[in-house]
Amino acid sequence: MKITLKQKNLADGRISLFIEYYKGSSTNVQGKRIHLRDFEYLKLYLHPEPNSAKEKKENKETLALAESIFTIRKAEYIQGRYDLKDTVKSKRTFLSYFEDLTEEKQKQDSLNNYGNWFSTLQHLKKVVSKNMIFEEVDENFIKKVRKYFENDALTKSDLPLSQNSKYSYFSKFKAALRNAFDEGYLTINYASKVKSFEQAESQREYLTFDELQSLAKAECKYPVLKKAFLFSCLSGLRWSDINTLTWSEVRDEGEFSKVNFRQEKTDGVEYLYISKQARELLGDRGSQTDRVFTGLKYGMTYNTEIIRWCNRAAVPKHITFHSARHTNAVLLLENGADIYTVSKRLGHREIRTTAIYAKIVDSKMKEAAEIIPELNIEL
Repeated sequence: MKITLKQKNLADGRISLFIEYYKGSSTNVQGKRIHLRDFEYLKLYLHPEPNSAKEKKENKETLALAESIFTIRKAEYIQGRYDLKDTVKSKRTFLSYFEDLTEEKQKQDSLNNYGNWFSTLQHLKKVVSKNMIFEEVDENFIKKVRKYFENDALTKSDLPLSQNSKYSYFSKFKAALRNAFDEGYLTINYASKVKSFEQAESQREYLTFDELQSLAKAECKYPVLKKAFLFSCLSGLRWSDINTLTWSEVRDEGEFSKVNFRQEKTDGVEYLYISKQARELLGDRGSQTDRVFTGLKYGMTYNTEIIRWCNRAAVPKHITFHSARHTNAVLLLENGADIYTVSKRLGHREIRTTAIYAKIVDSKMKEAAEIIPELNIEL
């Protein structure tokens, strides 16, 4: 493989610095030679024609930084090719590395995913020494962590972890190991050598239409929360997508309205038609860059208010904001939507994810519940 530091002129006039990984070539079925290349864009830019001392200095410093990264990448390739250990990286502590990954998730991912990483970190601090370095990571260490999650880990209420919590936390631990291997902290991908926990089928709490109607009539302390929750019930959008929704993503096209957005969880682009009532919940259009649900926040205050709101509406269920998405799926299926359409609306990548909701509304199962004739019972 040939590694080269290159430059590219951008439309805005800047010069972008990137690394090209040339992996040779192959011939396709038509006999045409195809060159195999990967690119790493460094997000470093040069002034095309520096006129001032400041711009010349910035170019010099930027180019020096790019050269340093380029030198590191070449060294990493040589270490990987000859199975050499990076002595600097191998001396880094595992927990500090996991903490940095967790901070990255806070910036990039949904609050729910970050919360899982944060909880995993708190558990790892109980089983991993703060001084343990990557050089000490081996299969016995991996087994020790797995055994902790399987037998010893407890919730804040001192209860054993649920099966899905074991699955989630250990999956984050394995993801960190894979990442560390990819980045050269480990020469062995230990994540591939240990079995994950089985994921249990979780109960998906949802609202019936009558319960949703009761909520719609009941008082909620925070109007923006009520609008956002009901909008999620009618559209199926996740909290993360509703929270970041801007007016530029809401398209009014004659009699119809739709939302064009990029899913926070899957990074997939979605084009979702919404009902007239859902559009009415959004209110009057604001500036293109304005958030649609101004003032919506994530935290214990709003989570608690959802519970109190349900109590006022006499809905005896433990409802969270995500229950609105489950509600949307169930109501669509109960009112005749086919599973493929529901899957597309929810942005599921696999139909089996949506099939869980089909199980909830299985009409044949409902009919079977009443198929046995009534008994004359005397107690």
